[in-house]
Amino acid sequence: MTKIRVGVIGCGSIAKHRHIVEYALQPQVELVAFCDTVIERAQEAADQYGGVAYQDYHEMLERESLDAVSVCTPNVVHAPATVAALKAGCHVLCEKPMSVSDEEALSMIQIAEEQKKKLMIGHNQRLMPPHIKAKEILASGSLGRVFTFRTAFAHGGPESWAADGENSWFFQKDKAFIGAMGDLGVHKIDLLMWLLGEKITEVSAMMDRHEKSGDVEDNAVIVARTESGAIGTIVSSWTHAPGEDNSTILYCERGVMKIGVDPMDQVIVNYRDGSVEKHQVGIIATNDGQVESGVITAFIEAIVNDTEPIVPGEEGLKALQVVLGALQSVEESRTITLSTRKK
Repeated sequence: MTKIRVGVIGCGSIAKHRHIVEYALQPQVELVAFCDTVIERAQEAADQYGGVAYQDYHEMLERESLDAVSVCTPNVVHAPATVAALKAGCHVLCEKPMSVSDEEALSMIQIAEEQKKKLMIGHNQRLMPPHIKAKEILASGSLGRVFTFRTAFAHGGPESWAADGENSWFFQKDKAFIGAMGDLGVHKIDLLMWLLGEKITEVSAMMDRHEKSGDVEDNAVIVARTESGAIGTIVSSWTHAPGEDNSTILYCERGVMKIGVDPMDQVIVNYRDGSVEKHQVGIIATNDGQVESGVITAFIEAIVNDTEPIVPGEEGLKALQVVLGALQSVEESRTITLSTRKK
């Protein structure tokens, strides 16, 4: 079979430690082009994996014959780079959040449909073994309805991970558009809606910057309601140190499920009748504990098998709309109903 020719736009940490290394594990893939505004980063990848380095993604897309592209840029570049790649005839895997506005996200989805190309968003929490197990338990009906939830994604901040450290684009609103909620919270928003199989319909949020430099929030909390009436909190923090919190607890009709709370038993179910289930199914990946994310494998399988990606653009849009609703809630100091949110 002819190999899938892949290019990577943005060669910072998420590309270096996730996308590029996982593409290299795929026997169907040939890495042929790398692009970064800091040309040395693109060249480093090209030297290690083969291919050509570029500083301008438009030039890369024009010169190279590519089948697929990963977009791993600052958030504000997600939409323009994705649109350019789709129009160049490429399938696209775009990092989260997929864009900075409804308009951009809808354009990405529309152009992917017009070009008949795959558009996948890199929400990797769905693919982590504890979350897959949790979804299976919920689908079995043993816990009944989910009444309340609390989920958190928190660590010490992106400066220990990002290529530019404390000077990273993560802290700059004109490049990131949002801070911890866009970096971490959007993952848990997508996870919750996927686990529960329903949309978030209302949000009330608070955000603030306590510790980090820059002009975006380093802590955020959303109180959310889902279609079925489940209510709960989504916490995002860049000031959680030491360690990391990537846990979710679901309070249900017939018991409580704890995910990512215990390092040994990644999923624990305490039923109302006193019985307990403990599942050791594999860890939730962290920046310090890198394991294969499954995202690249899922993206390549969607291309090879001509199937819908596991996280299509429409799903990325749902998560983005919750983030945008949370921003509006902060600006207007009120609860926002997402179906009537200003766009």
